[in-house]
Amino acid sequence: MTSQRPADVALIGRDPDAFEVFYREHVAAVGRFVARRVDDPHLAADLTADIFLAAIDAAHSYRPDRGSPLGWLYGIARNVLADRVRRRAREHRAVQRAGGRRPLEADAIARLEERIDAERAVREVLHVLDALPDRDRRLFELVALDGLTIVDAAAVLGVRPGTARVRLHRTRARVDRMLAGPAAPPVTPPPAAPHLQEVTP
Repeated sequence: MTSQRPADVALIGRDPDAFEVFYREHVAAVGRFVARRVDDPHLAADLTADIFLAAIDAAHSYRPDRGSPLGWLYGIARNVLADRVRRRAREHRAVQRAGGRRPLEADAIARLEERIDAERAVREVLHVLDALPDRDRRLFELVALDGLTIVDAAAVLGVRPGTARVRLHRTRARVDRMLAGPAAPPVTPPPAAPHLQEVTP
């Protein structure tokens, strides 16, 4: 098969017939070029298509005095393959930085953010509960978070319901104070100015 005339290369970017001739003449050679460098047939097909698309974009840059059309095409192919290798390396590094986890879709991220926001109050309560004595914390969790009645919670903890009721009342008051944050110090009015008696001469 004869090589395409250099003058025709400039036409492939704007003349579909010229591109078809160019493609048919060089596709086998480009296919072998790619096949020597990749072993995935799907990737090879994608790369071959990318090379010819890049050739269409670069057709105006072809200079006959710098080599044959096939040599020019191989130069484009090398750039396309190098770009793909760099892109895959960046993607590989991104996956490694993400710990190999599958990237989440936008909807999944939004649902997780909503769930996290919805549980914020519970997280604050649990953080506060860490500061409580163990018996008070367990009682509060059983009633306030797990939904048990005081009688059932008392049975779980092995205490009388009356004792549990008193402890729960005190614990709730303490948790409320802790969630409210430190109380502002009482404002002490400034001392009154000493009363000066009029001195009569």
